[in-house]
Amino acid sequence: MALVVALMPTELATAQETHLLVVVGLGGEPEYTDQFHRWATTLIEAATTRYEVPRERITYLGERRDLAPEAIDERSSRENVEAAVDAIAERASPDDHIAIVLFGHGSFTDTARINLPGRDLSADDFADLLNRFHVARLTFVNTTSASAPFIKKLSREGRIVVTATRTGGEQNASIFGGFFVEAFASGEADADQSKDGRVSVLEAFTYARLRVAQTYEGDGRLATEHPLLDDNGDGEGTGEPDPLMGDGMVARRLFLTAGTPLRVDIGLPDDPELRVLYDERQKLEIRVDELRQIRGGIDPAQYEQALEDLLVQLALKSREIRQLEETSGVPERR
Repeated sequence: MALVVALMPTELATAQETHLLVVVGLGGEPEYTDQFHRWATTLIEAATTRYEVPRERITYLGERRDLAPEAIDERSSRENVEAAVDAIAERASPDDHIAIVLFGHGSFTDTARINLPGRDLSADDFADLLNRFHVARLTFVNTTSASAPFIKKLSREGRIVVTATRTGGEQNASIFGGFFVEAFASGEADADQSKDGRVSVLEAFTYARLRVAQTYEGDGRLATEHPLLDDNGDGEGTGEPDPLMGDGMVARRLFLTAGTPLRVDIGLPDDPELRVLYDERQKLEIRVDELRQIRGGIDPAQYEQALEDLLVQLALKSREIRQLEETSGVPERR
């Protein structure tokens, strides 16, 4: 009975509010200063207009306030980042989602850092700052170069950590940040693989990772960045998350906003039979997520059997969708 009750649809996400902190570090050159600012404002615009995050829950710390005083709240100094974290921690509720996104250049010597006006902030510094939050949902996205070491320092079960690189040695300026932002803006239709009308953190990561690889390949260049995602607390990011068995399980269910999908049927196939199958698969995925959330509260053998049954149903449903799309000539959507 406990398992049945636990697997009933939950409404936890609807009580969630999103708090977004965007930090833009030193550009070094006008080209990068403008680029990082553009990425930041595009993300904020998508969060406010598309995902309905109130502007008062968004903090934008930029390299120079005079670049856009109406948009940039404060300069991105170490002290202002710390103050912003404290302010968000004070007003956030335990069920809220806090998202922190860094744009700029990074470096790695004895530790990984983001380059800021004045003193830099390291991965160790951010580890201390994130511990000030007492929320169930936290997403940290570092789109700078040399950002990979942040994963090991910040990793915690249920916490999403995304980096633009897979090592601290990948120190060329990264392009991952632009594509991550694009997933919530002009690239939303392609990024929203589940077609539920909103882009999850996992979907944004996957979209950006693929676009990075395509860009380097199209330019005939050797890739100097390889994005990683970690959300299972093992400190080992992956470039290809498996949301059913490993990294990606948490990121798959987190969005810039919460609640019901904003557009229920955007991009779904016209075939009514396929629509039903997509809906059935999504319900199975939700049941898998909900089962994993109660893993520690039920008998291990019962848990493993329930999980196996759901994964088998999910695999069969995906095969059913694939077969129908092959016969109807419709490309698979996820």
